Amino acid sequence: MDKLQDIFALLEMYGQEHIIKLLKQLEGKEKEELIEQINKIDFHQIMELYENTKKDIEIKENKIENIPYLDKAKLSNEQREEFDSLGERAIRNQEYAVVTMAGGQGTRLRTQWTKGNF
Repeated sequence: MDKLQDIFALLEMYGQEHIIKLLKQLEGKEKEELIEQINKIDFHQIMELYENTKKDIEIKENKIENIPYLDKAKLSNEQREEFDSLGERAIRNQEYAVVTMAGGQGTRLRTQWTKGNF
């Protein structure tokens, strides 16, 4: 029973009295499963993360700048071939790139998902 009292104390410390009420109603396997789940929760970290959501965020720089880009439709065939070759070489070398895309459907990527999933 000491373990249960420890769990009650922990739950009270973090304002989770509603779980204590539920634990008192449960018996057997259901109660043990809930106790096991509670033991896996890092209440301190959750509370710390929650408290951080209340802090004011200081934005040091509020200037948005455009980044350089190339319009694929305006590339020459030679430029496209060069970029295709660079991309294929990077893939063979197990390198990767980061791409920023506007939101929307991924139909041009021939997928059922939105571009945000990539």
